[in-house]
Parts: sequence; C-alpha cells; structure tokens
Amino acid sequence: MKNILWFGRCSLFVIFFWFGILKVIGISPAEPLVHRLFEQLLSGLISFELFNRLFGLFECLIGLSWLAPKFTRESLYVLLFHMTITFVPEIVLPEDTWQMWFAPTLVGQYIIKNLALISLGLLIYKSKESGLELLNVSQKSG
Repeated sequence: MKNILWFGRCSLFVIFFWFGILKVIGISPAEPLVHRLFEQLLSGLISFELFNRLFGLFECLIGLSWLAPKFTRESLYVLLFHMTITFVPEIVLPEDTWQMWFAPTLVGQYIIKNLALISLGLLIYKSKESGLELLNVSQKSG
C-alpha cells in the first residue's frame, strides 16, 4: 500500500508539474481554452501572459506539494480548489466542452477526467489521516 500511495503522489506530481511547466514556457495545448476562459472572467485585471505563467507556476507548486507528505492536507485543499476552477469551462464555455447533451468534446473529456485526480488526492489524504502509510512501515519492520 505504501508503494501504491507513493506512486499516486508521484503521479500527481508529474501531471501537475508537467502541465504547469508547459504553461510557464508558453507551449501548453490547453492555452486556447485557458485564454477564452480568461477573457470571460478576468480580462482587464492582468495580462493573459502573466496570468498564464503564474497559473502554470501554481500548478507546478501543487505537483511539488504532493511529494511532501507533511503537506498532504494542504495539498488536497489546493488540489480541490484548482479542480473547481478546471470545471468552470464546462459551464462557462459549453461550446468548447460539449458536442451535444451528454457528449463532451475532447476538451470536455479532458476536464471530466479530473474526477480521477480528485479521487486519487482524497485516497492519499484519507490513507495518511487513517495511518495506513505508517501502518505499512511498521508491518514491514515488525
């Protein structure tokens, strides 16, 4: 179980850091969607280029936080906040996320799959809170 939980932590790190760094260096395939959402909600408050890079850094930090078990609770809260933001296009930009009722576009599917990331974050958090990570260590040494 300990190895599975670490694999989960590493998976969250890779996904968030990788997608974040793509935004930071300006080559994210999600950039057009993020830009359309930015125009709908934040236009005029900050430049898109700055926002996109800061958003990418934020994602990188989320990824890094999952590598530090001490910050699991905080990592989960930030992940849940971020995931809430990622679901906004499903409502605000339906032309980008839905082909028709109950048939998401590829972008919509990409967003919906974030439910799996939420589940993984909750699993890691609950495992840590219930002591499963520590239990496996003591079982191996005992």
